Amino acid sequence: MKRALSPLVSLLVAITLLAGGVSAVAQTALPVIKIASVTPLSGSQAAMGETIKDGIELALNERVEEFKALGFDLQFAPQDDQADPKVGVSIAQRLIEDKDILAIVGHWNSGVAIPSSEVYNQGNLAMVSPANTAVAVTDRALPVVNRICARDDAQGPAGADYLFSLGLTSVFILQDKTAYGQGVADEFQKRYIALGGQVLGYEGITAGEADYSAVEEMIRASGAQAVYFGGIYPEGALLIKQLKEKGIEVTFLGPDGMDSAELVNIAGEAVVGTYYTSTAADVSGTEKGAAFAAAFKARFGHNPEGYAAYGYDALNVTLDAIKRAIDANGGALPTREQVVTAVRATSGYEGLATNVTFNEIGDNTEATVYVLGFSEAAYPPAVIKAIPVAEYLKK
Repeated sequence: MKRALSPLVSLLVAITLLAGGVSAVAQTALPVIKIASVTPLSGSQAAMGETIKDGIELALNERVEEFKALGFDLQFAPQDDQADPKVGVSIAQRLIEDKDILAIVGHWNSGVAIPSSEVYNQGNLAMVSPANTAVAVTDRALPVVNRICARDDAQGPAGADYLFSLGLTSVFILQDKTAYGQGVADEFQKRYIALGGQVLGYEGITAGEADYSAVEEMIRASGAQAVYFGGIYPEGALLIKQLKEKGIEVTFLGPDGMDSAELVNIAGEAVVGTYYTSTAADVSGTEKGAAFAAAFKARFGHNPEGYAAYGYDALNVTLDAIKRAIDANGGALPTREQVVTAVRATSGYEGLATNVTFNEIGDNTEATVYVLGFSEAAYPPAVIKAIPVAEYLKK
């Protein structure tokens, strides 16, 4: 006759069996590959950071099963850099310590990307940027740094060319004192002067202020026909609105930092007749783009903005490179160094928003600069002109 186990013995047996089960599960768990996005998800620039993050997430979720079939658990690790260089660097330091992280897709602000990428370089962690345009992002020739968008030395001149083509031969330049804002404003200024235009003022403004009356009166007094603003949409929209309210009649042009539906939400009807250049444009007019926009809205409940598709493409460029690194490593988990090499070797990628071929410093030789204009207070504005970045690389 079997003797019944005491309650204590039964408990010990159960714990042993449970531990064995956990051990078996652990032994069969797939190796993890994490991709981190780093964009502003809080603060005044959260709208753009969120739409980029959502584009990245959509692309990653579409490929989870593909990587599972290869024997890997693909995971997403979104980070909020708050558009703050110090926060970005702190995040970068944490990310290089997480050995499951194989690549970064980000940032939105060049002023955050530049110091953060110095940390990524220390940890051999590949970065593919969907949106950083400052020339210093890639001119440092860090092996880990790549971007799929055009540079400011293409975007600034494209803006100058377009403004001058409108017969506007005098301009007042504003910039927000960031690496991005000052960089693109300086590139615009060089080209505009070379064309024969007059720069009647050049001033820096402080981001986050609510009233720019002092500099707006300087614009009025200068008699400039146009204003060029190197900066981001929260300040750009206020400038557009306040200039209109004060009756200062100028043509307003900015760079891709203006590319957000929030520009219209803040500026309202005053946005009509303004322009910006961008390295991104609405993709919904193509069959692939329409499918992307529908899938994006179904998942996140809002329409994608320009750089959402660039987040999507940047993630796919990254994952394609990781797959090549896996193949080169005999199907095993690649090292970060192998991923860095594979990303830089990207050539002939055919994306949703852009094709991608990286040159020796990580710039995309197939990028495009767009000129967009508002004929009504509705986002997105119409594309007026598309200029291959190669046109400016030759100059």
